Amino acid sequence: QVQLVESGGGLVQAGDSLRLSCAASGGTVAMFNLGWFRQAPGKEREFLAVVDPSGRNTRYADSVKGRFTISRNIALNTVYLRMSSLQPEDTAVYYCAARFRATDSWQYWGQGSQVTVSS
Repeated sequence: QVQLVESGGGLVQAGDSLRLSCAASGGTVAMFNLGWFRQAPGKEREFLAVVDPSGRNTRYADSVKGRFTISRNIALNTVYLRMSSLQPEDTAVYYCAARFRATDSWQYWGQGSQVTVSS
């Protein structure tokens, strides 16, 4: 069983940067792909980025490519999402998730962290 706990959300101004963290624990979490998603009010959950177990391979949604950076500290079992040039439309609840294989569905989810960007 994998547990995921996000932190680092909050209220920021447009143009600011923010870094989210997700601490992963349980079992063989080091072997899992870790990703970030977000869900804005009234919208479906949106994939943002994923990093593989090695931390060397990443993939991003086109909507955030160039502004968001995913990274992974293998020793700390923590995945990060660095967000820059934030805009009000980035306001959402941000979730981290884990899956064992890249072809699996996302099996484990954190509780979410609210990010609010004011104009």
